Amino acid sequence: QVQLVESGGGLVQAGGSLRLSCAASGSIFSINDMRWYRQPPGMQRELVASITNSGSIYYLDSVKGRFTISRDDAKNTVSLQTSSLKFGDTAAYYCNAEVRTGVYDYYGTDYWGKGTLVTVAS
Repeated sequence: QVQLVESGGGLVQAGGSLRLSCAASGSIFSINDMRWYRQPPGMQRELVASITNSGSIYYLDSVKGRFTISRDDAKNTVSLQTSSLKFGDTAAYYCNAEVRTGVYDYYGTDYWGKGTLVTVAS
């Protein structure tokens, strides 16, 4: 089994910063893509940023220049450094990872964390 645990959320003033972290543990051979999603209150979940195992990165347009995603494959972690936070960034942030549990598990399985809440006060 694989578990993802997020940390780092909290209450921050507009313009502030938070660093979100996600640690994967369990039966892990390797991890393909690692992603951060968010779900604002009453809205659908959206992809905020992703990073492949080769280092290719995607950002949602509204966070470009403000958020930075990174990963540490030795520790099976992914982080999201946020800055210049806006009221509209308020959401539950979820970590997602495609985890391979063996050498022949080419595509992996998607796992999700339970989320960490980011609240930006305007």
